[in-house]
Amino acid sequence: MPWPAYWPAMPTRPEHRGRPQRGVTIEDVARGAGVSRQTVSNALNAPHRVRGETLERVKTVIEELGYRPDQSARSLKTGLRYTIGYQAPDDDPFNPNPVMGGFLTALCDAAAASGYRLLLFRPRPGASDPRAAYEDLIAARQVDGFILSDVLADDPRVDHLGGLGFPFVAFGQTGPGRPQDWVDVDNARGMHDVAALLAARGHRRVGYIESATNVPWFAQRYSGFTRGAAEHGLDVATVLEPRAAGAAGESRGGLTMAIQLLLRSPQRPSALVASADPLALAAYDAIRAEGLTVGADIAVVGFNDLPLSGLLAPQLASVRMPLPAIAQELVARLLAQVHGGEPAAAGSLLPPEVIIRGSIQPR
Repeated sequence: MPWPAYWPAMPTRPEHRGRPQRGVTIEDVARGAGVSRQTVSNALNAPHRVRGETLERVKTVIEELGYRPDQSARSLKTGLRYTIGYQAPDDDPFNPNPVMGGFLTALCDAAAASGYRLLLFRPRPGASDPRAAYEDLIAARQVDGFILSDVLADDPRVDHLGGLGFPFVAFGQTGPGRPQDWVDVDNARGMHDVAALLAARGHRRVGYIESATNVPWFAQRYSGFTRGAAEHGLDVATVLEPRAAGAAGESRGGLTMAIQLLLRSPQRPSALVASADPLALAAYDAIRAEGLTVGADIAVVGFNDLPLSGLLAPQLASVRMPLPAIAQELVARLLAQVHGGEPAAAGSLLPPEVIIRGSIQPR
């Protein structure tokens, strides 16, 4: 059964019940909104061409009448599939990454708002090169473009899709000399703001807990924090997460011990900053093991504002990424390419927000 047949043929407003069944047409929407048929078509297929007030009026009438466009007809007419491809990141189903889960939700919402849906995919099991999976979708004409995440500076997907000339945008900064149509959280600014906040609250010695994972966003956070610390006169001691080959609990235990050693030093820091929220758990463990109180004796700040932040006691202050805004800009940039525009020449950094909770108290 084709997709449009799943939708009701009758208008959904109560006053239409009992009338002879008749599919709502695009002409019905145009009359109801007081616009032309072409304007309704633009609202559905190229909303960037329609003025905001008119677009909202057309959307309201579409909702009131229960109009659903024939997707097959739209695709035949425009050559588009109204589908965005997204390679789902590798993850542990028993310990999922809540950051990327939140991003996927925001991305689905942003795509739906523009009349698009997501097609999730992964390379074949055991495949070391993801490019074949992208080529398969392009050859089958199943997607109009791709949104990439977990982007590294030398990401092979960026060069490959750029060479093919196929529309794509990236969540994460691409390397020099590569396509620059990307959106990212300003990791450096977020940590710079944390340094400024700690200085304003009277802290002078701070421990920075760095992840052992070698990815660009951790380097950006470290750079932003050390720059902010230098500007505000903070002394910084860095603790590096052990590169443990064992279980996650072993790594956390080793990190806890390293933080304890820092807390026992004559120049004990009054605050600990974790480059990611899970590392803050080791900070909580170390502070309590030393007979100190989180928040009152040692402030703790994390990054990502994961759900665990609100479950800790006291609740963890953290840096929140603007995932809905990132997703919305990514979709807008991609659809601009899909509808004939050139890829943007520069990326966009969106500012995060420091969420203050009980783990950081005024001194």
